[in-house]
Amino acid sequence: MTNISRSPFTDEIEQAETPCEFSMPHFTYFKRDEDPKKHLKHYRSVMILYRNNDDLMCKIFATTLQGEVQDWFYTLPPQSIRSFNELSLVLTKEYSSHHSIKKKSDHLFNVKKNPKELFRDYVKRFKAEKAMIVRCNDSIARATFQKGLPVNHLLFRKLIMKEDLTLADSVTLVKKYAL
Repeated sequence: MTNISRSPFTDEIEQAETPCEFSMPHFTYFKRDEDPKKHLKHYRSVMILYRNNDDLMCKIFATTLQGEVQDWFYTLPPQSIRSFNELSLVLTKEYSSHHSIKKKSDHLFNVKKNPKELFRDYVKRFKAEKAMIVRCNDSIARATFQKGLPVNHLLFRKLIMKEDLTLADSVTLVKKYAL
């Protein structure tokens, strides 16, 4: 059982006075399934005027934790957090598996139409994967879309004959010939 009255912060942090001019900004809450680095970046940008007040940065950051993350925070050993950098490292280490992985255009080579999958479902799935790629190269997207189709299908042959197609053109052909 966790003693919630015992903070993981040092006494110095706990006893530090909040500046009288401090007004609580609006924060997004951090939940365990989010990217901790993204949350820390947001927090630092909102707290930019107070970034030199390490004690305040720690105390206020604790209020941005929600649900299981807040429960986890109170399982940290008492007096174990001496600075905002330490708090950031502990949080990042604990929740780093939840950060979003940036995918590149070549990730789309893994997206192939399953034999029993409808073409419209393949198109939907391909578009969803493409949407997760920032600045996706259209030439690679078109080529990977085509490569994901069965080679013995009429549509594959039509796509391969038209080299100057965009991905949008390819999707339009799928709708015309395969759905």
